[in-house]
Parts: sequence; C-alpha cells; structure tokens
Amino acid sequence: MHPPILETRREHWPDESACRAAAQRLAAHAALRDAFIELRGPLGAGKTSFTRHLLRALGVSGRIKSPSYAVVEPYELARTDGPPGAAFHFDFYRFGDDEREWEDAGFRDIFAGPGLKLVEWPERAGETLPSPDLRVELEPLTGDQRAVTWIAYTARGRSLLA
Repeated sequence: MHPPILETRREHWPDESACRAAAQRLAAHAALRDAFIELRGPLGAGKTSFTRHLLRALGVSGRIKSPSYAVVEPYELARTDGPPGAAFHFDFYRFGDDEREWEDAGFRDIFAGPGLKLVEWPERAGETLPSPDLRVELEPLTGDQRAVTWIAYTARGRSLLA
C-alpha cells in the first residue's frame, strides 16, 4: 500500500527529445541520487528509454542495458561535489512475487542502502517493494508521443517535481 499522493503533474512529450529533456531536468536534482522511482506503462511505453536518458544525464557512460533478464543492472554515477554515487535499474517483468526470491536476490539490502533505484514493472514484485518517492506513468500515444503522469508520494518525490 502506498502513502497518500502529495502531488501529481501531467505533461505531454511530443517526441524523444522531450523525454530526454525531462530526464535531464530530473537529473539536476541532488535528491535524485537516493530516490526510488517507479516506472509504469505497457510494453513499448518508453520506460527503458527514459531510464537511459536519465542515467546518461547523471554521467553514466558505456552501454546501458535493459535488465529484463538480469533483473537488475548497477551503474556508477559521475561525481558531482562528493563521492560517486550508485544507481540500480531493475526490471521486474519476469520476476515472481515470492518474497524468498526477493530476499535471496539481495534486493532488500539494495533498497535499504544509498543510491538511485529505478524500477520498471514494480507491480510484478508484489508487496516486497517499499513505497516509491516518485512514480512516472508513461502512456504511448500516436507515433513517439507520450502522455506522462508524475506522482510524488514523499517529500523527496515532491522536491523532484519542483
């Protein structure tokens, strides 16, 4: 069960460049480096594309892979004014909601520790996930257009929308 919604914003992305620009705006927030963000939408909605743009904006170089089969891909974030940070990109599309699977994979430790957590298909993890700071819902429209809803569940999430 999620906490009450603190703020909701909607926007329209006419193309991929709008997705990239939104990721760059979000990356400018220092609070992002320890946030938990859920990415929701049907197959092909742009969840992985948004994540790639966000990780690039945070200084990740090299290949940014979809974690569909590995379930999680870790990344080192570029240094800002302190030590480098970490980001974890999860894709629970093929994940079961058995809490033992969650424990055995060590995900509880990752979510309890520092770093950015980006989760595609969070609903497939059942009740094992903590409450997100921010949810990004992507709805495909005609062509490359997307309707995007940003939902803040925490003070950190709300600050990311500011």
